[in-house]
Amino acid sequence: MKQSTLLKVASQSILKNKMRTLLTMLGIVIGVGAVIVMVAVGHGAQTMIESQINSLGTNLIIVMPGASSSGGANQGAGTFNKLTIQDAEKIKQNATLLSGVSPVVSTRTQVIGGQGNWRTSIQGVSTDYAAIRNWTTSSGDLFTDADVQSGRKVAVLGATVASNLFPGQDPVGSKIQIGHVPFDVIGVLAAKGQNAGGMDQDDVILMPYTTAQTRLSGNVRIGQILASASSAADIPAAQDEISSIMRDSHRLNGEPDDFTVRNQTEIAQAATSTTRVMSGLLAAIASISLLVGGIGIMNIMLVSVTERTREIGIRMAIGARGSDVLTQFLVESVVMSLLGGLVGLVAGYAGASLVGHITGWTTSTPLSAVAIAVGFSGAVGMFFGYYPARKAAALNPIQALRYE
Repeated sequence: MKQSTLLKVASQSILKNKMRTLLTMLGIVIGVGAVIVMVAVGHGAQTMIESQINSLGTNLIIVMPGASSSGGANQGAGTFNKLTIQDAEKIKQNATLLSGVSPVVSTRTQVIGGQGNWRTSIQGVSTDYAAIRNWTTSSGDLFTDADVQSGRKVAVLGATVASNLFPGQDPVGSKIQIGHVPFDVIGVLAAKGQNAGGMDQDDVILMPYTTAQTRLSGNVRIGQILASASSAADIPAAQDEISSIMRDSHRLNGEPDDFTVRNQTEIAQAATSTTRVMSGLLAAIASISLLVGGIGIMNIMLVSVTERTREIGIRMAIGARGSDVLTQFLVESVVMSLLGGLVGLVAGYAGASLVGHITGWTTSTPLSAVAIAVGFSGAVGMFFGYYPARKAAALNPIQALRYE
C-alpha cells in the first residue's frame, strides 16, 4: 500500500470519530504541554541564574579568607582572615595569567546626601575592579589610579543608592557624607540587578581602597581579593598561580592554606545544580501524562480493531497482506499521537508564557526539549499502537468476514 494511501486511510479513520479522537489525544496533549511548561520554567530559572553569575564578572576568581579550627572543630571558610593589601599587590606584580587584580575593603555604614539617607555597602577597590566585574557607569566616570594613590575622597554610587539619595536627579558633582567623612560623587554605576543569591548588586558605593581603609574601615585585613583570568581556559592555571603566590606571601612551608580560592565556574555550578535537578524531576513527573495518554491510545485502537473486523477481513480477502494491515493501524496510532503532540506543544508554549506573565518568572524553552517532547509523543503512539496493530494483522480473513 502506498504511503499516500496509508495516510489518507488513517486520516479518514481518525476524522470518522472526531470526539473519540479528541478525547484519545487529550492525554498526549496534556503530557506534552506539561513537559514543555515544566522545562520552560526550569530552563528559564537556570538561564537567569547563569546570567546573574555572569554579571559577577569576567573570568572571575575570588580569593577569600581561610578556615580556622577551635578545639579540633573546623569553623569553615572565611573565619581566619589574613588577607592584606600587600597580598593583592603581590598577586598583581607576579601573576602572568591575570588581566586584573583588585583588593576589596568592605564596610557598611549610613550615607547622607541629596534628599535623604541610606545605609549601604561600601566597597574600597582598585581601578581594575570595573573591568573584573564588567561594570560601566551610566553617568560620570570611575576614579583613576591617581585617586587611589592619593586616597582621594571620591565615590561612585550604585543605581539603587543613587535613586534613594537623589531620586530623579543625576548626582554627579554632588556631595555626600559617608559616616562622618564628606565625599564627592563622580559617577553612577550602570544597573546590574540581583545576583544569584538574591542580593541587590546596585546597593553599593565604590571608592578607592586606600580611602576606604584609612577613612572608613581602619582594618589592616581586607575582605577579599578579586581577580580576572586572561581567558576562560586560563582559570584553572590562574588559580594555581594565585595559590602559589599567596603561599609564598604568607610563608606557608608545608602548612595548610590560610586562604580559599574560588572561581566563577564553581559558583555557577553550585547555584544551578539544584535548579537542574528540580527541572528534571518536574519534567519526569509531567512525562507520566504521556504514558497515560499512550495507554488511552492503545485502548481506543483495540476498540477500533474490534469495530473494523469485517473491514479488515474484506481488505485481506481482496489481497491486503498482514503487514499492510499492521502498517495501517500503526500509522493511525502514530498520526493521532503526533497530532496530540503538536497541539500539546502549542498549549505548552501558551502555558509557559502565561506562567511567566502571572509570576514574573523567566521562562525559556530549548529547542532540544521541543524535539524530545514531540519525538517522544510519536514513539508513544508507535509503542502503544503496535499491539492493537499486530492483533489486527493476525486476524483470520474468513473469521473476520463472519464477524458481526
